[in-house]
Amino acid sequence: MTNLISVVVPAYNEDEAIVRCLDQLVEEIKSPFEILVVYDSPDDTTRVPAEKYALEDPRVVPTLNTDGRGPAHAIRFGIAAARGDVVVVTMADGSDDASQVDQLARLVRRGVVVAAASRYMKGGQQIGAPFLKSTLSRLAGLSLCYLARVGTHDATSSFKAYDRAFVHQDGIQSTAGFEIALELVAKARRRRLPVAEIPSIWLERTTGASNFKLWAWLPRYLHWYRYAFGPRIT
Repeated sequence: MTNLISVVVPAYNEDEAIVRCLDQLVEEIKSPFEILVVYDSPDDTTRVPAEKYALEDPRVVPTLNTDGRGPAHAIRFGIAAARGDVVVVTMADGSDDASQVDQLARLVRRGVVVAAASRYMKGGQQIGAPFLKSTLSRLAGLSLCYLARVGTHDATSSFKAYDRAFVHQDGIQSTAGFEIALELVAKARRRRLPVAEIPSIWLERTTGASNFKLWAWLPRYLHWYRYAFGPRIT
């Protein structure tokens, strides 16, 4: 559907915390939108609060992921189910700035295939992240920006908007963690398609525990990191 932003929110046992995330998105997004809250199992604690929220606001769509467990599968499933011409992926923990969803979507509608909310460009910031995780992420982002010229200082950030036609045409191979963000930036670079970014301030979650598994997912991130340096694909 044209002029609809599909916001995909992968969630794992967020319980009532999902309500705060949804409140922020509903309040801040000014364009027509849908929000797909994607969880892996019927007993996920995110499901009941999301379903209650959807009764009051049908733009919220609780979505059971049947593609496989984990964030990569949840994001893939959400993108496949999205109806909008632009898909924005954002986290359920409130770390991303919901007020930037419209701005990211506008960049896609102006012609880029990926619009990134960048922590590592001028004006961006990352607050409260674990040292090792943030250091590796920054090194990956800056080296890809300056050496592979991927079009963003923050290729690993999950907070991005995508042209849905580009994603469906190229497909998604990611199966672990949040590697989809890096995969799609790398694919856009290999095809010489435009990528843009805006500065963003990322805040570490204040409730619950992070589900990021650095060492388990690192090999997949390294795969797409190397892929970005490959030759042009036509």
